[in-house]
Amino acid sequence: MSRRPRSAPGGLIYHVLNRTVGRMKMFRWPRDYDAFERLLREAHELHPIRILSYCLMPSHWHFVVWPREDGEVTQFFRWLTHTHAMRWRVSHRTVGYGHLYQGRFKSFPVESDRHLLTVCRYVERNALNAGLVEHAELWRWSSLWLRLNGSGEHQKLLAGWPVDRGKDWAALVNEPLSDREIGSMQVSMKRGRPLGSPIWTQKIIDRLDLQHTVREEGRPAKAKNEEEEKN
Repeated sequence: MSRRPRSAPGGLIYHVLNRTVGRMKMFRWPRDYDAFERLLREAHELHPIRILSYCLMPSHWHFVVWPREDGEVTQFFRWLTHTHAMRWRVSHRTVGYGHLYQGRFKSFPVESDRHLLTVCRYVERNALNAGLVEHAELWRWSSLWLRLNGSGEHQKLLAGWPVDRGKDWAALVNEPLSDREIGSMQVSMKRGRPLGSPIWTQKIIDRLDLQHTVREEGRPAKAKNEEEEKN
């Protein structure tokens, strides 16, 4: 039985991502990226959620956002993905060819401490990890580039952070994440598990009814025990 998506409560920080169907390239040329960023600014004017980091990749995107109120995450990304899909199909003359995105966006709560820095480093070094640039800050379609090179008007898209990035954030982003950090990120994205300290993570799991994110994969324990008793 599939779980009904819950509205993301305000106050928490979220790592949000979405991918295209079959990992199809939706950003093929610079004009595709530029069109999305124009749409991003439009979405932000309509639903001014706090954006901490983002990175656009050929077949997917990542955001780190900090909503003020309940429902902001859903309002912002529902409008953004729906409008982008419609305009993309029209622009590429593929109206009626099916879905562009593989489904509803995914969101994962993140603790406002070193775990937030880990998530933002992961997001802003995506293009570097993929071998698209030699240095993360050279990727034109990311918050790292925008923070360093964007005009004052465009930088209004980005909000202040609740934690200190340090003096040379770009250098830190270019440093590889540890195996432990990568493992934690992968588990969070695969299972939808909050990313933070053990105590904080369990608190958020209980608060948001996310017990399924920490259960072992496979059959429920009750069904497995019943089968063992029959044998």
